[in-house]
Order: sequence, then structure tokens, then C-alpha cells
Amino acid sequence: MRWRFSGDISGVGTTSGHRFVLGRWTSSPFGPFADVMAEDPDGVRTLLAPDDAVATFVSETYRFDRVEVVEIDAARDGSAISCSAGPLELRLDVGDRTALGHLLRLVPDRLATSPAWCAAIDPAARSLLRGVRTRGSAGGGRREWYGATDQRRLTAVRAAWGGTDLGTLADVWPPVRFGFSSTPRRPTVVDVTTTVELP
Repeated sequence: MRWRFSGDISGVGTTSGHRFVLGRWTSSPFGPFADVMAEDPDGVRTLLAPDDAVATFVSETYRFDRVEVVEIDAARDGSAISCSAGPLELRLDVGDRTALGHLLRLVPDRLATSPAWCAAIDPAARSLLRGVRTRGSAGGGRREWYGATDQRRLTAVRAAWGGTDLGTLADVWPPVRFGFSSTPRRPTVVDVTTTVELP
């Protein structure tokens, strides 16, 4: 059985050492939802999920030290992405399409999101984007494929956790350790379809 999740993933770091991966899924087996994977400077990995079903599925697919079910409100307009999720307040400024984004737009979506294509380009992704994979497994017997169709730069971040300001924009470095792949080092938002094969 294969489940598909379509939407966008934002990967961003802050000068305080916190790194975030925000997933906004417009189409999924759970309906539209958003979730946040956070790693703090000490390496503690936290999942913020909107309900128990999503929390169970995501925590069985990836690895976390803490899982919290919280109310999540995430939205994107042409120039910004905002997210309120429990202790986290996040706003990301979206910039121009990257060179890679222009290349991704040349590939028809149906091909770009197919597991066969994701498997074929995985060696190139690993070579060009350190820490990034387009196929693999984080465990639990589930295989995954990431099919990217666009990429834009993130140019600024305003982030607070529990009311504490987390600083300004920084690279996603060191790579996050939730699964088999990190996001690109430079902060970006990627349009993507994730295919998960259940055992």
C-alpha cells in the first residue's frame, strides 16, 4: 500500500541553533494538515502534530524524542508562510525561485513525483545537496520517495518558542536527524509529493 502526501516543505535554521521542518500538506490520506519537526541546539527532536492519528503515523515513520499534539494553523501567500503550533510561532519570507527550482519546473509533475524517477535521481541529489536524499527509509519497514517540483529561497525568519525569540535566519546545519534525509542546507521551501509505502 502506498500513501501520497502533496504540499510543501520549508526547511529553516535560526542563529540560536534551532532548526525546523514545516510540512503543509494540501492532499493526504488524513486530509489537509500541517506538522512541524523541530530540533533544538542540544539535538532534542520534537514533533508537533495536529491530532493523534497524524502524530502516530509520523512518529512511526520518523524518529523523535518528544511528540506533542497541538493546534496548528499554517498558511502560505505569495510572499510569506506563517505557522502557529503550540509553543512555536513562525513566519518565513519567501523569495525567488532557485536555479534548482527552475530545473524542477521543467520536469512534468507526473514524472517528477513518481517513485521510479525519485529513485533514479537519488544519487545526483546526494551529490549536489549534502544530506538530501530522494528515496530511503527511516525505519518501521516503510519506504519513501520525495518528488520535488519547485523550490524557492527563504529570505528571513521570525521564530519564537514559548515566547523566546530564536534569532535570525541561518542554514539548516547540522542536518536534521528525523529520517533518512535532511532538507537542503540553505533555507528553502520545496513543493513536493511524498510517497510512503507501508509494509
